[in-house]
Amino acid sequence: MAHVHPTHEDPVARALSEGVGGPMGRRGAGHRWWTPLRVVLLVTAVCFALGMVQKQSCYDDTWSDGQQRYSHMCYSDLPYLYTGRGMVERAWPYTDDDQVRDRYEVMEYPVGISYWAWGTAWVAQAADHLGLPDLAERAAQPAESLFGRPEVQSEIRWYVVVNAVGLGAVALLTVWFLSRTHRRRPWDAMAYAASPALALTALVNWDLLAVGLVAAATWAWSRDRPVLTGVLIGLGTATKLYPLFLLGGVLVICLRDKRLRDLVAVAAAAAAAWVVADLPAYLSGPEQWRVFWSFNSERGADLGSLWLVAQQAGDAAISAHTINVASWLFFGAWCLAVLVLGLRAPETPRLAQLGFLVVAGFLLVNKVYSPQYVLWLLPLAVLARPRWRDQLVWQAGEVLYFAAVWWYLGEYLAPAGGGDAGFYWLAIALRVACELYLVAIVVRDVLSPRHDPVRDGAYVAPPPRLARTG
Repeated sequence: MAHVHPTHEDPVARALSEGVGGPMGRRGAGHRWWTPLRVVLLVTAVCFALGMVQKQSCYDDTWSDGQQRYSHMCYSDLPYLYTGRGMVERAWPYTDDDQVRDRYEVMEYPVGISYWAWGTAWVAQAADHLGLPDLAERAAQPAESLFGRPEVQSEIRWYVVVNAVGLGAVALLTVWFLSRTHRRRPWDAMAYAASPALALTALVNWDLLAVGLVAAATWAWSRDRPVLTGVLIGLGTATKLYPLFLLGGVLVICLRDKRLRDLVAVAAAAAAAWVVADLPAYLSGPEQWRVFWSFNSERGADLGSLWLVAQQAGDAAISAHTINVASWLFFGAWCLAVLVLGLRAPETPRLAQLGFLVVAGFLLVNKVYSPQYVLWLLPLAVLARPRWRDQLVWQAGEVLYFAAVWWYLGEYLAPAGGGDAGFYWLAIALRVACELYLVAIVVRDVLSPRHDPVRDGAYVAPPPRLARTG
């Protein structure tokens, strides 16, 4: 067969296949139309649709029930930011107009997300009203009252739908890139396509935009296109900061393989793409453009982070400055360790392996670890360690945390006698433990490439007793 079939090399896939006829046989030709790529695209669409259904109860009441969004775990930032950041009045996110700034806070996201959020607001209003509505009446109302207005509630529902359609398309593009990164391993993308983390968190925020660009960058690198890789990393960084860390993986690979020209090409293309993407925002409102950087610098320990556990369990306030210094020192040491690991490995590590390790280190000590941040790791994890057992162990911790954070915010985990919600701390610790498990497995693969399923020659034909014709 032209590609590696998971039932031949993955013990979990092989065991599960026994219920539907067993592993693919030597003479099995598959279906002429249902290629691996089409199958994973279909599974991605179904998984994403299930995620939309999971948000149905909140959609029905336009996210107005303050407790239901936590008890049903259907919270999303999208409806609240639509009115809270001026999208309801189609305000440019980086305008310095005094009237707009008096009414609305500045978008605290990088420019890629801000552009998308602003553009989809125009589409949602046009779809709801079959044309753009007159904003004069709502501009005369207090901004905090707009969320409850019937016409705005209708726009919010359209806003979520428009974003869901757009993000669904991004999810399909992402799985297309993942399935084509390793030419003989299109089925590796199934761990992304059928991911419970994708279904649960895809619509919490706009992180999926950066995820698609990261997947595209790994695909471009696998096709030996350094300039395109750099452009995609730059655009990803303009959408969410973490794609920048792929440059660390590129650095290790280029140092090992003496590809300094490629390293310069990737870095220069990334810088140019980032500047071009940020320029409209910076020129229209430099102070507003800086809000993303100041906001993240000034915030303290927040949800999901080990810093929050330390602060609550130790009953001591930890300043934002202390967290900034300590987390960056740890992350710097982590990056240095990844560099040494990559340079001393028996074979040149793959970009997905190095990228996964760097991003995981950043998340472990970040001052906030939101539930949707699992998406940052998902495409890198799928390519770095394409084994169902390891993916299930890691994502089990993420699903547990997803439930725990909403129940914590809804105060369902608060002890009857008062005090802090210790179960929430436990959920954070288990999430970190599952992530460290996958980190350890990837490190082992780097140090001992014979364990890496993706290495050339790793494919082993099924033994005679497993040979089937269908």
